[in-house]
Amino acid sequence: MSQKIKALIPVRSGSVRVLNKNVRPFAESSLLELKVKQLLEIPSLDGVVVNSNSDEMLDIARGLGAETIKREEKYATSEVPMNDVYKNLAENMDCDFILYANCTNPLISTKTIEDMIKTDFGEHDSINSAHLIKENLWKDGKAINYDPSHHPRSQDLPDIFALNFAASLISRQNMIAYKNVVGEKPLLYGISEEEGLDIDNLIDFRISEFLFTSR
Repeated sequence: MSQKIKALIPVRSGSVRVLNKNVRPFAESSLLELKVKQLLEIPSLDGVVVNSNSDEMLDIARGLGAETIKREEKYATSEVPMNDVYKNLAENMDCDFILYANCTNPLISTKTIEDMIKTDFGEHDSINSAHLIKENLWKDGKAINYDPSHHPRSQDLPDIFALNFAASLISRQNMIAYKNVVGEKPLLYGISEEEGLDIDNLIDFRISEFLFTSR
């Protein structure tokens, strides 16, 4: 019996740094609309679900052909721990595996998502998109990824990955148990920094829109 995989797009009202960023005009569309359309094109998915406390966003999703789940306001505030949100999101899904995809990562390609879905988990319990950080990092007055007395070229710095949450694949059971989209033994799936770009502020929004429209 095949395992059912559904995509989950979590969106909520009340974004502060970029007002209404999920539904404001972006590349003659919106971040939410573009992500729903992208995921609906992937044949290996058994459905696309938008979970939100916003009736406006749920109406947009339904109009595009996605399933919708109305989120309790309790799980749509900035005060609730994200771990509790993850657990609640998974508990409301009816599938075996969840492809968690933020619409604030508009540059990840459909092919990358398809390839992630096809990747064998092996001994890992989740697959999570990540990009390499090749920068000279310091913490508490000390270099943490290189020796300043033997300053390396940036390409020779150690491979340190940053999770970008553009796409994560995990079983519904583990997402509930871990209260996270990252398992205890995640497989970090390397993508470019551009694909992983997450819109967190207005500068990110404008850069992402420029890159998206210039493709």
